[in-house]
Amino acid sequence: MEAQRTGFGVSYEEPDEEALSEKEKKLPFELKRRILLVRRDIPSDENFGCCPEKRSVQELINFGVINLDKPSGPTSHQVSDYLQRILGIEKAGHSGTLDPKVTGVLPIALGNATRLAHLLLTAGKEYVALMHLHSDVPEEEVRARLSGFVGVINQKPPVRSAVKRVFRKRSVYYIDVMEIDGRDVLFRIGCEAGTYIRKFIYDFGEKNCWGASMSQLRRTKVAHFTDRELFTLQDVADAFWFWRKEGNETFIRKVIKPAEHILDCLPKIYVSDNAVDTLCHGANLNVPGIARLESGICPEDTVAVLTLKGEVVCYGTAKMDSDSILASEHGFAVKTDKVFMQSGTYPAAQRPENPQSQNL
Repeated sequence: MEAQRTGFGVSYEEPDEEALSEKEKKLPFELKRRILLVRRDIPSDENFGCCPEKRSVQELINFGVINLDKPSGPTSHQVSDYLQRILGIEKAGHSGTLDPKVTGVLPIALGNATRLAHLLLTAGKEYVALMHLHSDVPEEEVRARLSGFVGVINQKPPVRSAVKRVFRKRSVYYIDVMEIDGRDVLFRIGCEAGTYIRKFIYDFGEKNCWGASMSQLRRTKVAHFTDRELFTLQDVADAFWFWRKEGNETFIRKVIKPAEHILDCLPKIYVSDNAVDTLCHGANLNVPGIARLESGICPEDTVAVLTLKGEVVCYGTAKMDSDSILASEHGFAVKTDKVFMQSGTYPAAQRPENPQSQNL
C-alpha cells in the first residue's frame, strides 16, 4: 500500500486486489503501512521506566506473551494450564480457541498480560486446511468455486460450539489453493476471527453438491503471530530450566516476549513522561500529552498508548484522527479503556492550583 503525506498526515491508496498474487495477500491490518509522526521531539528520562526488552525475566513471566505451537490432543485451555504449571504463575490466557485435534499458532498471554489477549481477535487469523471432497471434481473448477467464497459469508456455528447457533456474517479475506491431489485439496485461508473452518468446508461441499469434509487443520497466523517462530511446551520447559538452574536467560528471552508485542497489530500513540502518571490513574488523553503517533488513526479505532520507551500505559478509543492530532494544540484525543502501568512508575506532572481538567 502506498502512503502519501498530505499536510500534517498521511492518506492511503487502497491496494488493487487483482494485482496482488495469492502469496502476497494478507490480513487487513497487514495492508496498512503506518508512518511514525512526530508532534513534539522530546526525550524520555532514563531514570524512570525501562524499555520492555530490558525487563527482568521474572517481569517477563508476569507480563509477557508466548507464541505457542499447540499440539494435537489437549484443549487450548489445557495447554494454558500446562504453561501455568511450567512457569509457576497463576494466570495465562490464550487468544482464540483451537479444537483438540487442531495444531498451530496459539498466542498465550502471561500474568497481567491476559487483559491484552482479546485485542488480537479483531486482527484476523490464517489456517492451512486439508479438505477431502466426496466427489471427483476438475481441479480448475475447485479453484474457481473456492475463490467465490472470498468475501462476506453467512455461517452458522457447528453443533459443538461455545456460541449461539445463529447465522453470523464473517469475512474471508483470501484463499490460496496450495495443492490438489485427487479429491484432497490443501489450501490456505485468511479470515475473520470466529470463522469455523470445519463448517466452512462442510458448507462449501453442500453448496456445490459435492460433499466435503475436513481432514486436517493447522493455524498459521493469529494477527502478527505466525508459524515462523513457534515454541512448543517442551521448549518453554527447557528454557525455564536453563534460567532457574543455570542462570542462562538466552533461551527464555527468545521464548517469552514483552506483553507489548501483543499490541503490534494496533495503531500507537506515544506520550511524554509527564503525561504518564495521570493516565495511570484512569484519565483520558488530550492532545498536549502526545509526543508521537502513527498515521492512519481514525476516530473510534482502538489504539495503544505507550511511553517514549515503548512501555504500554493503557489502551483506549481514539476520538480524533492522526491528522487532527498532529495539527492541533488542544483536543480530546483518546478515551482510556484499560490501564496497565502502575502509578508512580513515572513522576506526577506538576499541576496548576486550580486545574480545569483531569485529562492530559
